[in-house]
Amino acid sequence: MAKSITPDGISTILSNPSPDSSSELPEIVVQVVDLTPIGNRYKFTANDGKMKLKAMFPSSFSSEINSGNIQNLGFIQVFDYTLNDIPSKQEKYLIVTKCEAVSPALEVEFKAEVKSEESGIMLKPKQEVLIQNEAKREGTDIFLKPKQEIVAKSAAQIVNEQHGNMAPAARMAMTRRVHPLVSLNPYQGNWTIKVRLTNKGTMRSYKNARGEGCVFNVELTDEDGTQIQATMFNEAARKFYGKFQLGKVYYISKGTLKVANKQFKTVQNDYEMTLNEYSEVEEASNEETFIPETKFKFVDIDELGPYVNGKELVDVIGVVQSVSPTMSIRRKSNNDIIPKRDITIADNTKKTVVVSLWSDHATTVGQELLDNADKFPIVAIKSLKVGDFQGVSLSTLSKSIVLVNPDTPESKKLRSWYDSEGKGSSMASVGSGISPSSKGGLRTMYNDRVFLSHITSNPSMGEDKPSFFNIRAYISFIKPDQTMWYRACQTCNKKVTDAIGSGYWCEGCQKNDDECSLRYIMVVKVSDASGEAWLSVFNDQAEIIVGCSADELDKLKSQMGEENPFQQKLKEATWVPHLFRISVAQHEYMNEKRQRITAKAVAPIDFAAESRFLLEEISKMKASQ
Repeated sequence: MAKSITPDGISTILSNPSPDSSSELPEIVVQVVDLTPIGNRYKFTANDGKMKLKAMFPSSFSSEINSGNIQNLGFIQVFDYTLNDIPSKQEKYLIVTKCEAVSPALEVEFKAEVKSEESGIMLKPKQEVLIQNEAKREGTDIFLKPKQEIVAKSAAQIVNEQHGNMAPAARMAMTRRVHPLVSLNPYQGNWTIKVRLTNKGTMRSYKNARGEGCVFNVELTDEDGTQIQATMFNEAARKFYGKFQLGKVYYISKGTLKVANKQFKTVQNDYEMTLNEYSEVEEASNEETFIPETKFKFVDIDELGPYVNGKELVDVIGVVQSVSPTMSIRRKSNNDIIPKRDITIADNTKKTVVVSLWSDHATTVGQELLDNADKFPIVAIKSLKVGDFQGVSLSTLSKSIVLVNPDTPESKKLRSWYDSEGKGSSMASVGSGISPSSKGGLRTMYNDRVFLSHITSNPSMGEDKPSFFNIRAYISFIKPDQTMWYRACQTCNKKVTDAIGSGYWCEGCQKNDDECSLRYIMVVKVSDASGEAWLSVFNDQAEIIVGCSADELDKLKSQMGEENPFQQKLKEATWVPHLFRISVAQHEYMNEKRQRITAKAVAPIDFAAESRFLLEEISKMKASQ
């Protein structure tokens, strides 16, 4: 049912800048004017016909606005809000944190008619004091209470009478309004948040032109599942490092916010928080039941390309296709041995990707997945790092969250697809995906396409950091007398050596094995219309090029006869076109820096897709002329 504008609604908001969330607000209905997007937020002007107030919808309202529920020139009823000061402009800003659309958009901006005594009257603060003992004015429906009386009563009752003997955390909870994280912004004054510590970083030392110091970060999550990263330096870091305990709930106030640096942010929030030595952090007692909702922002497997080797973490959901045994990996930095387990997952894009579970994730949830692998469970994983192993790969971090068969709409939809269609479908690794375009702008082998001469003509390319390109080239030569493979551990694929007595010793796994496998490590010459270059190729890419495994090629090499099957296999592999995803970096050999080109992914030519790509390139050339 449509509602009308609340007379003096803006005045009501201005007189109560921070309403108590536990009390009922009077009905406040205003018109949305000049609705404009700013990033993923929306600014507008709140209008009650007499007064206007600059306002903003947080990013959580995007779906309501995009769906048309909240419209420009429409009416909304405000249920909760925060009124912020903008010091540089000496004005107020309304942040609407809870509202509901109550009327469709008008054709014009609403303006109140000026009436006599029967209409609502907006009273100045002085006028409000003069009539503070009046219960109601005749001819109006406005019930007036003195502002001063309300404030005094609240302070006396909450602080002195009711909560004087409470613990600090309880007093903080009762005397201050707890703000949801989504409502915070840099222009806000005093605020208090109630959050659970969901990730705690290590104390790190740094040294710069201003001296030495220490710093650490935490990730905080409120009851709605909204997250924010908080950073503490020096005195604040030493003060709060021992106080913050993973999994506990805290009331936090007197911090500052700034726009998050996208290069370093680890959570989905436009802002990041800084706590100093004067910030207040109190543990909340009896808050065991406060478990934040885990919010996912899933990325389809075929859209992981743009995230490769980036700092942004991703969430994925997929059906488990295979689970490997646990492997022991020796960490290079401190020589510690940590467990690792690889799982392969697929989604309804019919693409698969390998996810490496590390440490506790490998031994706990990884073992659960192995025990139920025959049931093809659904797994949802939050905060994964995207690497370029086998083109695209995923790895868990200490803060990653892994849920098996979660009760979510996405999980139910994926299960329905897999049971009805996906189980019998042919799946392909996302690392070999070569579709020239996709709805998410996947970085494929048709992006960043260059000729070989672009790389070989610039010997210093890749000096600071590796450069990545895509090329289309022919395998023009494979040296038959080169060392084409190495003996590898069947568990971790690291190089093995002859063990004392018999078998093979793996330094990574610290064990003897009776058998080993062969894995390619070789160089091939590739050519295109502009020139040629030597390309370093590893096992997965070499198997695509040669057409068989290193063990199979070794057997062919040992066969004797007039027609050498080993030479014949290499000959069949030459002058075949491929698409290559390559990295270009500098390495030092004999005190001389040289350019090394390495194949990260190899795929056969899809001539239909290649033709579409060439037609697009021709169209671009014509348009630029």
